[in-house]
Amino acid sequence: MGQVRLQDVAEHAGVSMKTVSNVVRDAPHVSPRMRERVQKAIDELGYRPNMMGRRLATGRTSLIALGFADVAIPYFAELSRVVSRVSLQHGYRVLLEETDATLDGERALVAASESGLVDGMLFQPSVMSSTEIARHRTELPLVLLGETAAPLTVDRVMIDNVLAAQEITRHVLDAGRRRVGFVGHERSGLSETSRQRIAGYQQALEDAGIAPDPALLIATAEISAVGAVRAVGEMLDAGLVVDALVCRDDLAAIGTLRALHERGIRVPHDVAVTGWDDIHLSAVTFPSLTTVSPDLEALAERAVSMLLERIGGFDGMGRHVVVPHRVVVRESAP
Repeated sequence: MGQVRLQDVAEHAGVSMKTVSNVVRDAPHVSPRMRERVQKAIDELGYRPNMMGRRLATGRTSLIALGFADVAIPYFAELSRVVSRVSLQHGYRVLLEETDATLDGERALVAASESGLVDGMLFQPSVMSSTEIARHRTELPLVLLGETAAPLTVDRVMIDNVLAAQEITRHVLDAGRRRVGFVGHERSGLSETSRQRIAGYQQALEDAGIAPDPALLIATAEISAVGAVRAVGEMLDAGLVVDALVCRDDLAAIGTLRALHERGIRVPHDVAVTGWDDIHLSAVTFPSLTTVSPDLEALAERAVSMLLERIGGFDGMGRHVVVPHRVVVRESAP
């Protein structure tokens, strides 16, 4: 069978083309019985609405973009799943876009705006500054995710990274740890994410009367588990002594667990380890990871709602929303 047309669905369901169009557009005045009848015909024929035709008829595509560094990073994969589910509840599907965390990649994404394919964009920048975003963005409705400062007219949703870093660091300090290192930030070009998390870590040390030691800041060549294995291994082999390691993210924590295990250092008996993001893997590592858990449901709900408001015509000043987080205590830092 060739491409299924709107007319084919109408004939199959025994209704007018206008009725099928109303169901496809999710018009509110269609009765539940009629909606079920038309949807059954759509499912049986495998009809897929023509996105260009829908845009010409309604001015919208019912697609939004979600841009971030790399879908291979577990946090972004899990964020994508939650955003996709929340968006679908509002009648939108999500187009994923990767930037490889490069300035050129992020500029291209913000400037291209998907060439009219989407109605709006959620974007978590890794390297672009607020000034860069303001310079390159188009009129496409935009909501930022994460720690990067937003232009005055752009909405942003984030957790309080400084506070969360203070809380996770205070957790290991309250357990009696005193030689507390920080693992996983960039060796050069410190990201805003790393900057805020290091600031919270250092503030917690100072609050406990401990002077932050630059030697305990363990940078990695790459933001990955493999990078953490190498960096922590080199630190230990050089004779640096710690009794706790606060990691920038769960991948760094997983790599840290590996490096410690290879040298016979027990977690948490000898060294406590904490992560960040509460990815699914963090509950099944050995030992399981104590970690910062951002409320992804709240983040996705708020971000999608604000984006739909922008799509609907809201043009007020940018709104900055902080969603909850919590410290999930597991075996690696009880």
